[in-house]
Amino acid sequence: MLAKMTSKNQLTLPKALVLQVGATDYFDVEARNGQLVLTPVRIQRGDVVRAKLAELNLNEADIADAVTWARTPK
Repeated sequence: MLAKMTSKNQLTLPKALVLQVGATDYFDVEARNGQLVLTPVRIQRGDVVRAKLAELNLNEADIADAVTWARTPK
């Protein structure tokens, strides 16, 4: 099947192919021997939280300190 690339480097995937792999919003993309390989990725909510914590450079000790602070009577 053909997929046309737009001037903005976007592809529309043929519906028949998407139905074969199941609905997903994200794909891992890699170049392999001159071909583009798309692998469906299903992101879990926990993955989003972990990614945000990493982005903020927070670790387990930071979280424990925050919970302790939040539970301390004012």
